[in-house]
Amino acid sequence: MLATIFLDWIEFAVRWVHVITAIAWIGSSFYFIALDLGLRRSAEGREGVSGEAWQVHGGGFYFIQKYMVSPARMPSELTWFIWESYSTWLSGAALMILVYYLGADMYLVDLAKAELSTWAAIAISAASLTLGWLIYDRLCKSGLAARPTLLMVLLFGLLLAMGYGYNQIFTGRAVLLHLGAFTATIMTANVFFTIIPNQRIVVADLKADRTPDPKYGKIAKLRSTHNNYLTLPVIFLMLANHYPLAFASSYNWLIAGLIFLMGVSIRHFFNTHHAHKGYVWWTWLVTALLFLGVIWLSTLGTQGFSYEEAEARVLSPTEERYAQAAGFEEVTDIVLGRCSMCHTREPGWPGIAVPPKGVVLETPADVAFEAKRIYLHAGLTDAMPPANLSFMEPSERAAIRAWIAAAG
Repeated sequence: MLATIFLDWIEFAVRWVHVITAIAWIGSSFYFIALDLGLRRSAEGREGVSGEAWQVHGGGFYFIQKYMVSPARMPSELTWFIWESYSTWLSGAALMILVYYLGADMYLVDLAKAELSTWAAIAISAASLTLGWLIYDRLCKSGLAARPTLLMVLLFGLLLAMGYGYNQIFTGRAVLLHLGAFTATIMTANVFFTIIPNQRIVVADLKADRTPDPKYGKIAKLRSTHNNYLTLPVIFLMLANHYPLAFASSYNWLIAGLIFLMGVSIRHFFNTHHAHKGYVWWTWLVTALLFLGVIWLSTLGTQGFSYEEAEARVLSPTEERYAQAAGFEEVTDIVLGRCSMCHTREPGWPGIAVPPKGVVLETPADVAFEAKRIYLHAGLTDAMPPANLSFMEPSERAAIRAWIAAAG
Protein backbone atom coordinates (compact mmCIF):
# COMPACT_ATOMS: atom_id res chain seq x y z
CA MET A 1 0.00 0.00 0.00
CA LEU A 2 3.01 2.31 -0.34
CA ALA A 3 1.53 3.53 -3.62
CA THR A 4 -1.69 4.49 -1.82
CA ILE A 5 0.22 6.44 0.83
CA PHE A 6 2.39 8.16 -1.79
CA LEU A 7 -0.60 9.15 -3.94
CA ASP A 8 -2.45 10.46 -0.88
CA TRP A 9 0.47 12.78 -0.06
CA ILE A 10 0.79 13.87 -3.70
CA GLU A 11 -2.93 14.67 -3.70
CA PHE A 12 -2.48 16.70 -0.50
CA ALA A 13 0.47 18.61 -1.99
CA VAL A 14 -1.41 19.41 -5.20
CA ARG A 15 -4.47 20.47 -3.22
CA TRP A 16 -2.25 22.76 -1.15
CA VAL A 17 -0.87 24.37 -4.31
CA HIS A 18 -4.38 24.66 -5.73
CA VAL A 19 -5.67 26.51 -2.66
CA ILE A 20 -2.65 28.84 -2.57
CA THR A 21 -2.93 29.80 -6.23
CA ALA A 22 -6.71 30.17 -5.94
CA ILE A 23 -6.25 32.59 -3.04
CA ALA A 24 -3.81 34.62 -5.15
CA TRP A 25 -6.12 34.64 -8.17
CA ILE A 26 -9.31 35.44 -6.30
CA GLY A 27 -7.58 38.06 -4.18
CA SER A 28 -6.16 39.93 -7.17
CA SER A 29 -9.48 39.61 -9.01
CA PHE A 30 -11.49 41.06 -6.12
CA TYR A 31 -8.94 43.82 -5.61
CA PHE A 32 -8.94 44.98 -9.22
CA ILE A 33 -12.73 44.89 -9.51
CA ALA A 34 -13.03 46.98 -6.34
CA LEU A 35 -10.30 49.30 -7.60
CA ASP A 36 -11.86 49.69 -11.03
CA LEU A 37 -15.29 50.48 -9.59
CA GLY A 38 -13.92 52.85 -6.96
CA LEU A 39 -11.70 55.05 -9.14
CA ARG A 40 -12.74 58.70 -9.49
CA ARG A 41 -11.78 61.37 -11.99
CA SER A 42 -9.23 63.79 -10.63
CA ALA A 43 -9.99 67.46 -10.11
CA GLU A 44 -7.00 68.30 -12.30
CA GLY A 45 -8.47 66.33 -15.21
CA ARG A 46 -5.22 64.64 -16.19
CA GLU A 47 -5.14 63.74 -19.87
CA GLY A 48 -5.95 60.12 -20.65
CA VAL A 49 -6.65 59.26 -17.01
CA SER A 50 -10.12 57.80 -16.56
CA GLY A 51 -9.85 57.51 -12.79
CA GLU A 52 -7.50 57.55 -9.83
CA ALA A 53 -7.44 56.78 -6.13
CA TRP A 54 -5.31 57.07 -3.01
CA GLN A 55 -4.96 53.92 -0.92
CA VAL A 56 -3.14 53.02 2.27
CA HIS A 57 -1.78 49.60 3.20
CA GLY A 58 1.12 48.16 5.16
CA GLY A 59 2.29 51.52 6.48
CA GLY A 60 2.51 53.14 3.05
CA PHE A 61 0.36 55.29 0.75
CA TYR A 62 -0.32 54.40 -2.87
CA PHE A 63 -1.49 56.67 -5.69
CA ILE A 64 -3.16 54.67 -8.47
CA GLN A 65 -4.25 55.87 -11.91
CA LYS A 66 -6.17 54.06 -14.64
CA TYR A 67 -5.72 54.91 -18.29
CA MET A 68 -8.52 54.28 -20.76
CA VAL A 69 -7.70 53.05 -23.35
CA SER A 70 -3.94 53.29 -22.67
CA PRO A 71 -1.22 55.69 -21.48
CA ALA A 72 0.44 57.99 -23.98
CA ARG A 73 3.55 55.82 -24.03
CA MET A 74 4.52 52.32 -23.07
CA PRO A 75 5.89 52.12 -19.49
CA SER A 76 9.35 50.59 -19.05
CA GLU A 77 8.00 47.96 -16.66
CA LEU A 78 4.59 46.30 -16.85
CA THR A 79 3.27 43.68 -14.42
CA TRP A 80 0.96 41.04 -15.89
CA PHE A 81 -1.49 39.22 -13.63
CA ILE A 82 -1.84 35.92 -15.48
CA TRP A 83 -0.10 33.08 -13.66
CA GLU A 84 -2.45 33.21 -10.68
CA SER A 85 -5.23 32.11 -13.02
CA TYR A 86 -3.20 29.62 -15.03
CA SER A 87 -1.66 27.99 -11.96
CA THR A 88 -5.06 27.61 -10.31
CA TRP A 89 -6.50 25.86 -13.34
CA LEU A 90 -3.47 23.64 -13.92
CA SER A 91 -3.30 22.53 -10.28
CA GLY A 92 -7.06 21.95 -10.32
CA ALA A 93 -6.75 19.81 -13.45
CA ALA A 94 -3.96 17.82 -11.79
CA LEU A 95 -6.15 17.32 -8.73
CA MET A 96 -9.06 16.13 -10.87
CA ILE A 97 -6.78 13.55 -12.51
CA LEU A 98 -5.42 12.34 -9.16
CA VAL A 99 -8.78 12.10 -7.41
CA TYR A 100 -11.51 11.65 -9.99
CA TYR A 101 -9.71 9.99 -12.89
CA LEU A 102 -7.32 7.68 -11.01
CA GLY A 103 -10.10 7.04 -8.48
CA ALA A 104 -12.90 6.89 -11.02
CA ASP A 105 -14.46 3.73 -9.55
CA MET A 106 -14.97 5.48 -6.22
CA TYR A 107 -15.46 9.14 -7.05
CA LEU A 108 -16.52 9.55 -10.68
CA VAL A 109 -18.57 6.60 -11.94
CA ASP A 110 -21.95 5.96 -10.34
CA LEU A 111 -23.15 2.53 -11.47
CA ALA A 112 -26.55 3.22 -9.90
CA LYS A 113 -27.06 5.85 -12.62
CA ALA A 114 -25.13 4.63 -15.67
CA GLU A 115 -22.91 1.63 -16.35
CA LEU A 116 -19.93 3.52 -17.74
CA SER A 117 -16.42 2.25 -18.12
CA THR A 118 -13.68 4.30 -16.48
CA TRP A 119 -12.36 5.54 -19.80
CA ALA A 120 -15.82 6.47 -21.06
CA ALA A 121 -16.49 8.51 -17.92
CA ILE A 122 -13.13 10.28 -18.19
CA ALA A 123 -13.74 11.04 -21.88
CA ILE A 124 -17.18 12.51 -21.09
CA SER A 125 -15.66 14.57 -18.29
CA ALA A 126 -12.91 16.09 -20.45
CA ALA A 127 -15.14 16.59 -23.49
CA SER A 128 -17.86 18.32 -21.47
CA LEU A 129 -15.44 20.93 -20.14
CA THR A 130 -14.21 21.68 -23.65
CA LEU A 131 -17.69 21.75 -25.18
CA GLY A 132 -19.04 23.97 -22.40
CA TRP A 133 -16.31 26.54 -23.00
CA LEU A 134 -16.92 26.52 -26.77
CA ILE A 135 -20.66 27.15 -26.30
CA TYR A 136 -20.03 29.94 -23.82
CA ASP A 137 -17.37 31.55 -26.02
CA ARG A 138 -19.70 31.46 -29.03
CA LEU A 139 -22.45 33.16 -27.00
CA CYS A 140 -20.04 35.91 -25.93
CA LYS A 141 -18.95 36.52 -29.53
CA SER A 142 -22.50 36.79 -30.78
CA GLY A 143 -24.69 39.88 -30.71
CA LEU A 144 -25.49 39.01 -27.08
CA ALA A 145 -22.31 40.80 -26.02
CA ALA A 146 -24.31 44.03 -26.30
CA ARG A 147 -26.93 42.59 -23.93
CA PRO A 148 -24.87 41.46 -20.93
CA THR A 149 -27.83 40.70 -18.65
CA LEU A 150 -29.41 38.34 -21.19
CA LEU A 151 -26.01 36.78 -21.77
CA MET A 152 -25.65 36.07 -18.05
CA VAL A 153 -29.13 34.50 -17.97
CA LEU A 154 -28.18 32.20 -20.83
CA LEU A 155 -24.92 31.32 -19.09
CA PHE A 156 -26.94 30.42 -15.99
CA GLY A 157 -29.13 28.17 -18.13
CA LEU A 158 -26.04 26.52 -19.60
CA LEU A 159 -24.66 25.84 -16.11
CA LEU A 160 -27.96 24.28 -15.01
CA ALA A 161 -28.08 22.11 -18.13
CA MET A 162 -24.52 20.94 -17.54
CA GLY A 163 -25.31 20.15 -13.90
CA TYR A 164 -28.43 18.17 -14.82
CA GLY A 165 -26.48 16.23 -17.43
CA TYR A 166 -23.66 15.44 -15.01
CA ASN A 167 -26.21 14.23 -12.47
CA GLN A 168 -27.47 11.58 -14.88
CA ILE A 169 -24.14 9.74 -15.00
CA PHE A 170 -21.70 10.87 -12.30
CA THR A 171 -21.56 10.58 -8.52
CA GLY A 172 -22.94 13.48 -6.51
CA ARG A 173 -19.43 14.59 -5.58
CA ALA A 174 -18.39 14.55 -9.21
CA VAL A 175 -21.46 16.55 -10.26
CA LEU A 176 -20.55 19.57 -8.14
CA LEU A 177 -16.83 19.17 -8.76
CA HIS A 178 -17.39 19.18 -12.53
CA LEU A 179 -19.63 22.22 -12.33
CA GLY A 180 -16.81 23.95 -10.46
CA ALA A 181 -14.25 22.73 -13.02
CA PHE A 182 -16.49 23.87 -15.87
CA THR A 183 -16.87 27.32 -14.34
CA ALA A 184 -13.16 27.58 -13.57
CA THR A 185 -12.38 26.55 -17.15
CA ILE A 186 -14.55 29.39 -18.44
CA MET A 187 -12.80 31.84 -16.11
CA THR A 188 -9.25 30.78 -16.98
CA ALA A 189 -10.05 30.47 -20.69
CA ASN A 190 -11.42 34.02 -20.55
CA VAL A 191 -8.03 35.13 -19.27
CA PHE A 192 -5.98 32.99 -21.68
CA PHE A 193 -7.98 33.38 -24.90
CA THR A 194 -9.55 36.83 -24.53
CA ILE A 195 -8.38 39.15 -21.76
CA ILE A 196 -4.61 38.73 -22.09
CA PRO A 197 -4.54 38.58 -25.93
CA ASN A 198 -6.59 41.78 -26.09
CA GLN A 199 -4.24 43.48 -23.66
CA ARG A 200 -1.27 42.33 -25.73
CA ILE A 201 -2.82 43.92 -28.81
CA VAL A 202 -3.04 47.22 -26.96
CA VAL A 203 0.59 46.90 -25.80
CA ALA A 204 1.73 46.11 -29.35
CA ASP A 205 -0.10 49.20 -30.65
CA LEU A 206 1.62 51.36 -28.06
CA LYS A 207 5.04 50.01 -28.97
CA ALA A 208 4.30 50.73 -32.64
CA ASP A 209 3.06 54.27 -31.85
CA ARG A 210 -0.46 53.37 -32.95
CA THR A 211 -3.63 54.46 -31.14
CA PRO A 212 -5.19 51.32 -29.59
CA ASP A 213 -8.77 50.45 -30.51
CA PRO A 214 -11.00 50.76 -27.38
CA LYS A 215 -13.06 47.72 -28.45
CA TYR A 216 -10.41 45.36 -27.10
CA GLY A 217 -10.76 46.82 -23.63
CA LYS A 218 -14.56 46.50 -23.78
CA ILE A 219 -14.37 42.84 -24.79
CA ALA A 220 -11.92 42.07 -21.99
CA LYS A 221 -14.11 43.99 -19.54
CA LEU A 222 -17.14 41.80 -20.32
CA ARG A 223 -15.21 38.59 -19.67
CA SER A 224 -13.66 40.04 -16.52
CA THR A 225 -17.14 40.91 -15.21
CA HIS A 226 -18.29 37.33 -15.81
CA ASN A 227 -15.29 36.06 -13.87
CA ASN A 228 -16.14 38.39 -11.01
CA TYR A 229 -19.66 37.02 -10.63
CA LEU A 230 -18.57 33.38 -11.00
CA THR A 231 -15.86 33.46 -8.33
CA LEU A 232 -17.94 32.82 -5.20
CA PRO A 233 -19.84 29.84 -6.66
CA VAL A 234 -16.53 28.28 -7.73
CA ILE A 235 -15.28 28.45 -4.13
CA PHE A 236 -18.48 26.77 -2.90
CA LEU A 237 -18.13 24.00 -5.48
CA MET A 238 -14.48 23.48 -4.46
CA LEU A 239 -15.60 22.91 -0.87
CA ALA A 240 -18.81 20.99 -1.59
CA ASN A 241 -17.19 17.55 -1.83
CA HIS A 242 -16.65 17.72 1.95
CA TYR A 243 -20.38 18.14 2.64
CA PRO A 244 -22.76 15.31 1.64
CA LEU A 245 -25.79 17.53 2.26
CA ALA A 246 -24.66 19.49 -0.79
CA PHE A 247 -23.51 16.74 -3.14
CA ALA A 248 -25.52 13.65 -2.08
CA SER A 249 -28.91 15.22 -2.75
CA SER A 250 -30.77 14.17 -5.88
CA TYR A 251 -31.16 17.89 -6.53
CA ASN A 252 -27.48 18.80 -6.24
CA TRP A 253 -27.57 20.49 -9.66
CA LEU A 254 -30.40 22.77 -8.48
CA ILE A 255 -28.50 23.46 -5.27
CA ALA A 256 -25.58 24.54 -7.45
CA GLY A 257 -27.95 26.75 -9.45
CA LEU A 258 -29.09 28.57 -6.30
CA ILE A 259 -25.46 28.96 -5.24
CA PHE A 260 -24.69 30.68 -8.55
CA LEU A 261 -27.57 33.09 -7.87
CA MET A 262 -26.24 33.70 -4.36
CA GLY A 263 -22.87 34.55 -5.88
CA VAL A 264 -24.53 37.13 -8.10
CA SER A 265 -26.49 38.73 -5.23
CA ILE A 266 -23.45 38.91 -2.94
CA ARG A 267 -21.16 40.34 -5.61
CA HIS A 268 -23.85 42.86 -6.59
CA PHE A 269 -23.84 44.18 -3.03
CA PHE A 270 -20.08 44.64 -2.94
CA ASN A 271 -19.76 45.90 -6.52
CA THR A 272 -22.42 48.53 -5.84
CA HIS A 273 -20.66 49.57 -2.65
CA HIS A 274 -17.24 49.76 -4.33
CA ALA A 275 -18.77 51.94 -7.03
CA HIS A 276 -19.85 54.42 -4.29
CA LYS A 277 -23.54 53.82 -5.00
CA GLY A 278 -24.51 53.01 -1.45
CA TYR A 279 -25.54 49.76 0.21
CA VAL A 280 -28.18 47.60 -1.49
CA TRP A 281 -29.22 45.72 1.64
CA TRP A 282 -32.04 43.86 -0.10
CA THR A 283 -29.43 41.62 -1.73
CA TRP A 284 -28.76 39.98 1.66
CA LEU A 285 -32.45 39.12 2.04
CA VAL A 286 -32.36 37.53 -1.42
CA THR A 287 -29.19 35.65 -0.47
CA ALA A 288 -30.76 34.36 2.76
CA LEU A 289 -33.88 33.16 0.91
CA LEU A 290 -31.75 31.41 -1.68
CA PHE A 291 -29.76 29.72 1.07
CA LEU A 292 -32.97 28.51 2.71
CA GLY A 293 -33.84 27.03 -0.67
CA VAL A 294 -30.49 25.24 -0.70
CA ILE A 295 -31.16 23.78 2.75
CA TRP A 296 -34.63 22.62 1.70
CA LEU A 297 -33.40 20.97 -1.50
CA SER A 298 -30.72 19.09 0.44
CA THR A 299 -33.45 17.25 2.38
CA LEU A 300 -35.44 16.02 -0.62
CA GLY A 301 -33.53 12.85 -1.39
CA THR A 302 -30.15 11.22 -1.44
CA GLN A 303 -28.27 9.33 -4.11
CA GLY A 304 -26.37 6.08 -4.28
CA PHE A 305 -27.17 2.43 -3.72
CA SER A 306 -29.87 1.39 -1.28
CA TYR A 307 -29.01 -1.26 1.30
CA GLU A 308 -30.57 -3.99 -0.83
CA GLU A 309 -28.84 -2.75 -3.99
CA ALA A 310 -25.49 -2.60 -2.20
CA GLU A 311 -25.81 -6.21 -1.02
CA ALA A 312 -26.69 -7.42 -4.53
CA ARG A 313 -24.14 -5.26 -6.33
CA VAL A 314 -21.56 -6.91 -8.56
CA LEU A 315 -18.11 -6.00 -7.27
CA SER A 316 -15.43 -4.55 -9.51
CA PRO A 317 -12.18 -6.56 -9.89
CA THR A 318 -10.46 -4.32 -7.33
CA GLU A 319 -13.31 -4.62 -4.85
CA GLU A 320 -13.41 -8.38 -5.41
CA ARG A 321 -9.72 -8.61 -4.54
CA TYR A 322 -10.34 -6.94 -1.19
CA ALA A 323 -13.45 -9.06 -0.56
CA GLN A 324 -11.50 -12.29 -1.18
CA ALA A 325 -8.45 -11.33 0.89
CA ALA A 326 -7.75 -13.06 4.19
CA GLY A 327 -9.26 -11.21 7.12
CA PHE A 328 -12.09 -9.55 5.16
CA GLU A 329 -14.88 -11.04 7.29
CA GLU A 330 -13.14 -10.02 10.51
CA VAL A 331 -12.58 -6.48 9.24
CA THR A 332 -16.19 -6.27 8.08
CA ASP A 333 -17.36 -7.12 11.60
CA ILE A 334 -14.97 -4.51 13.04
CA VAL A 335 -16.14 -1.78 10.67
CA LEU A 336 -19.84 -2.56 11.13
CA GLY A 337 -19.37 -2.51 14.88
CA ARG A 338 -17.17 0.58 15.17
CA CYS A 339 -18.15 2.78 12.22
CA SER A 340 -21.70 2.06 11.06
CA MET A 341 -23.48 4.12 13.68
CA CYS A 342 -22.38 7.18 11.66
CA HIS A 343 -21.49 5.74 8.25
CA THR A 344 -24.93 4.35 7.52
CA ARG A 345 -27.59 5.31 5.02
CA GLU A 346 -29.65 6.66 7.93
CA PRO A 347 -27.17 7.76 10.63
CA GLY A 348 -28.24 7.27 14.21
CA TRP A 349 -25.57 9.40 15.84
CA PRO A 350 -27.01 12.67 17.25
CA GLY A 351 -26.23 15.67 15.07
CA ILE A 352 -25.35 13.66 11.94
CA ALA A 353 -27.98 13.85 9.23
CA VAL A 354 -26.14 12.09 6.40
CA PRO A 355 -23.09 9.78 6.33
CA PRO A 356 -19.90 11.85 6.83
CA LYS A 357 -18.09 12.52 3.54
CA GLY A 358 -20.73 10.38 1.84
CA VAL A 359 -18.98 7.21 3.09
CA VAL A 360 -21.45 4.38 3.77
CA LEU A 361 -20.29 1.26 5.64
CA GLU A 362 -23.28 -1.03 6.13
CA THR A 363 -22.62 -4.07 3.96
CA PRO A 364 -19.60 -6.20 3.02
CA ALA A 365 -19.77 -4.62 -0.44
CA ASP A 366 -19.51 -1.18 1.17
CA VAL A 367 -16.42 -2.26 3.10
CA ALA A 368 -14.75 -3.64 -0.04
CA PHE A 369 -15.61 -0.43 -1.92
CA GLU A 370 -14.10 1.82 0.78
CA ALA A 371 -11.07 -0.40 1.48
CA LYS A 372 -8.41 2.24 0.82
CA ARG A 373 -10.09 4.88 2.93
CA ILE A 374 -10.67 2.40 5.77
CA TYR A 375 -6.96 1.55 5.65
CA LEU A 376 -5.78 5.18 5.62
CA HIS A 377 -8.19 6.50 8.24
CA ALA A 378 -8.62 3.57 10.63
CA GLY A 379 -5.72 1.23 9.94
CA LEU A 380 -2.66 3.28 9.15
CA THR A 381 -3.80 6.24 11.27
CA ASP A 382 -6.32 6.70 14.08
CA ALA A 383 -8.24 9.50 12.33
CA MET A 384 -11.39 7.37 12.51
CA PRO A 385 -13.48 6.92 14.52
CA PRO A 386 -13.23 10.58 15.66
CA ALA A 387 -11.66 10.74 19.11
CA ASN A 388 -12.02 6.95 19.00
CA LEU A 389 -15.57 7.34 20.33
CA SER A 390 -16.44 3.73 19.48
CA PHE A 391 -13.25 2.45 21.16
CA MET A 392 -11.55 0.72 18.23
CA GLU A 393 -8.77 -1.41 19.70
CA PRO A 394 -5.13 -1.41 18.47
CA SER A 395 -5.60 -5.09 17.59
CA GLU A 396 -8.54 -4.16 15.35
CA ARG A 397 -6.47 -1.55 13.54
CA ALA A 398 -3.78 -4.17 13.11
CA ALA A 399 -6.37 -6.51 11.59
CA ILE A 400 -7.27 -3.82 9.04
CA ARG A 401 -3.62 -3.40 8.08
CA ALA A 402 -3.15 -7.18 7.78
CA TRP A 403 -6.23 -7.43 5.54
CA ILE A 404 -4.96 -4.77 3.18
CA ALA A 405 -1.53 -6.39 3.09
CA ALA A 406 -3.15 -9.73 2.22
CA ALA A 407 -5.05 -8.10 -0.64
CA GLY A 408 -1.73 -7.00 -2.15
